[in-house]
This record gives sequence, structure tokens and C-alpha cells, in this order.
Amino acid sequence: MNGATLTLKQADDSTLPYIETLLERNDLPAQDVRATPEWFYVAYTDAAPVGIGGVERYGPHGLLRSVVIERTARGNGFGTALCEALENTAAADGIETLYLLTTTAVDFFTNHGYSEHERATVPATIQQTTEFDSLCPTTATCLKKPL
Repeated sequence: MNGATLTLKQADDSTLPYIETLLERNDLPAQDVRATPEWFYVAYTDAAPVGIGGVERYGPHGLLRSVVIERTARGNGFGTALCEALENTAAADGIETLYLLTTTAVDFFTNHGYSEHERATVPATIQQTTEFDSLCPTTATCLKKPL
């Protein structure tokens, strides 16, 4: 990461427009961000935002949401650092397993310890989320990682 430090901060009213814009610019669902802002985080290096991600919690299960790095910051290890920070936050909150859906980043996540998982066998609490139920296409690959 070229010596830069990545800091994760929970979303608040002032960062919601940034989160929505970054999601939309990357063709990711942003419709439900304002309904549950507490699930989203902004990643900073120094004082500049470089990416976003989210974790929805459902008991011991979590749904990793919308990990995105600014195009100009890609290739510097920020995606890896952001995933690790989100996973650490999830584990500290008692989440034992993370699930996610992706149409474009299967290789990235499998290189970071996630494995493909049959969508139909995901816990019902995760299957009933807006992302699983309506925001992501049924063709999205489901991945899982024990924490």
C-alpha cells in the first residue's frame, strides 16, 4: 500500500452521498443504503476516502456488502486491506461466517479465502435480505468465508 494507512469509519449522514455515488459509479446497488447506514463503512488513507464496504449482521452470519475501491486507488492493496478490516470488524461483532454475492469479483474474493457456496443453502436470514432477494441478480456467484 505504499506506506499509506487505511482507516475504517462507520458511515454517517455526511458520508452517505459518497457511498451512494461510489456504488452507482460501479454499477452496485445503492437503493437501501439510507435504510441501514450503520452497516456501511468508508475507508480512508490519510484524510482521503479510498473506498467503501458494508457488513449486515444476522446473528452469527454476516453479509459482506459492496466492497469498492476508488478507480484511482486500485492496485495499491486497499481492496485487501478493506476486506481484512471489514472481516475483523465482523468477527469482533460476533459474526462467525460471511457470505457475499458478486458478478464481477469472484477471483478477488476466492484469492482472499472465500469459496463458492450454493445459494440455496445460505442461512434463511441472509437469503431474506434485500440484496439476496431483489437487488442482486440470481446469476451472481455466492461466496462464503468462515471467520
